[in-house]
Amino acid sequence: MKTVLFLLISASMILSGGLISLAADAAHGKQVYAAQNCKLCHSIAKVGNPKHPLDGVGAKLNPDQVKKWIVSPKEMDPKATMKAYPNLPSKDLEDLVEYMMTLK
Repeated sequence: MKTVLFLLISASMILSGGLISLAADAAHGKQVYAAQNCKLCHSIAKVGNPKHPLDGVGAKLNPDQVKKWIVSPKEMDPKATMKAYPNLPSKDLEDLVEYMMTLK
């Protein structure tokens, strides 16, 4: 019983102390957007290529749909010309999706 209690307290301390981040980080997702040069094909708040604006995407799509557009756009639309990012590190992908979801 003491071992279980110790493990629960330890896990709680680690998680609340920020040593392990389980939550998606929209600020980091914005950095991923910039680092991947997404603005070459997309715009947000009129910054970037106006041909494919992302304003309002968070109100139109759910997180799974956004993720699928990033990882395999042809599955979302066979005519899509967007580059796929299947090898984006999972933390970057989750954070980028979180950022997209803030665009209401």
